[in-house]
Amino acid sequence: MAESLYIEPVSGQTYPLSLPRWCSSDRKPLMITPQPGMTRDDIDHTERSQWRYRASLPLDITHPISMGEGCTPLIQKAWGDHRPYFKLEWFNPTSSFKDRGTTVMLSVLRQQGIESVLEDSSGNGGASVSAYGAAGNMRVKILAPSFASPAKIAQMRAYGAEVQLVDGPRQECENEAVRQSSKIFYTSHNWQPFFLEGTKAIGYEIWEDLNFRVPDNIVMPVGAGSNVLGCFLSFSELLRAGQIKKLPKLFVCQPLNCSPIDAHFHAGYTALVQRAVRPTISEGTAISSPLRLREVINAVRSSGGSTVALEEQAIINALKRSARQGLLPEFTSATAVAGFERLIATGAIRASEETVVILTGTGIKNAGAIAELFS
Repeated sequence: MAESLYIEPVSGQTYPLSLPRWCSSDRKPLMITPQPGMTRDDIDHTERSQWRYRASLPLDITHPISMGEGCTPLIQKAWGDHRPYFKLEWFNPTSSFKDRGTTVMLSVLRQQGIESVLEDSSGNGGASVSAYGAAGNMRVKILAPSFASPAKIAQMRAYGAEVQLVDGPRQECENEAVRQSSKIFYTSHNWQPFFLEGTKAIGYEIWEDLNFRVPDNIVMPVGAGSNVLGCFLSFSELLRAGQIKKLPKLFVCQPLNCSPIDAHFHAGYTALVQRAVRPTISEGTAISSPLRLREVINAVRSSGGSTVALEEQAIINALKRSARQGLLPEFTSATAVAGFERLIATGAIRASEETVVILTGTGIKNAGAIAELFS
């Protein structure tokens, strides 16, 4: 097996994994060279967490910071003529899918000698890094937009993180984090390639959940695209390892009010596409300039999937319908439910197909807004 390296996808420049990095020398986002994948025989059945798939990782992590993340429920529901599966990622320790990436990212950085980290986040990512930093005895500073959910900010502070609120759009948090990165190691879940190595566990888990089958479709809410890339990495690895015969179609769901991936996907990504950005209830996807936009679009195209942009009312209606099925996602996750319904309506997803809808976070985190909705 070839040595695993950091790689800048456009130039092909590589760097050793032995030293911590969050970007290339010319400040471009990095990936990790393709991994060979693992087989069902490589699963560590003694591990009741996503670390059961540690054989898929590019580094041997001897003492992971783990709180039992992963192994989240996959439940099937009747949805008209369809029988989709819902992957309930709010059963992770901090109630969102971000824990999958954080456990690997911070475990690697701690093993590399990093003791203090800086993150920029609108909520779930910051809460996750705060929690795992506390569990790993690491100092954490979070830069969050001033409009972020008070409940999510309280969650970060409860874990002991220093939180600085930043005025302006979500992008300004990242800009400020880059400015501060000379003083504290920048461990953005959007920049750090090891976050993607953790996120890809969801693909391995869906594969095992379905008795080592690949679903026809995976529908998910998307902001920066880590779940898209995580699923694409894991299923590509399973394909290389001879464990599956096809990739699932990956479907990206975004609010129309902030939908750069949808805009560029349908334009063919031949040039920068301008689409108006407005406030959205799907705050977790409100990223106007995704760092890995090209890679996300390539993953969706390679899988045969597509993208969809949803109006605010469609997202609200999807949350209400989900709640009446016993599932209460946050508005960000309800975007995936609305997208699933739109994809059914357009014929992109058929009742005869096996579909997984990823619900990334719990409605408890939007409790105030949901209380107003139902008052």
